[in-house]
Amino acid sequence: MRIKGITIPENKQLEFGLPILYGIGRSNARSILLQVGVNPAKKPGEVTPAEEQAIRTEIEKRTLEGDLKRAVAGNIKRLKDIKAYRGTRHARGLPVRGQRTKTNSRTRRGNVRKTMGTGRKAVEKK
Repeated sequence: MRIKGITIPENKQLEFGLPILYGIGRSNARSILLQVGVNPAKKPGEVTPAEEQAIRTEIEKRTLEGDLKRAVAGNIKRLKDIKAYRGTRHARGLPVRGQRTKTNSRTRRGNVRKTMGTGRKAVEKK
């Protein structure tokens, strides 16, 4: 089963396979399947062509994959252009949503420990 050029894994139930698409999470996938009337526990191989087409049309109504990534990137670029606080945080690679940075934010800044130790190199032993 292929949707928007991406193959849905055959060995997973639809509820867990649809989130392969960027922009669809578990709850979104479940709501799509219930809206169309397909059992979320079905696997892609068990779906009839009519059900497959119904799922495809429901998914194509939403903004997904490249379009969504482009929209998100555009929003971040807009914040940077207007020099908003959130935009400057994005530009510097720091946490954007108010988290503390003194001790945490290792993921966002990289594992760079600048505040630890004296800053001197260890003395070599002879």
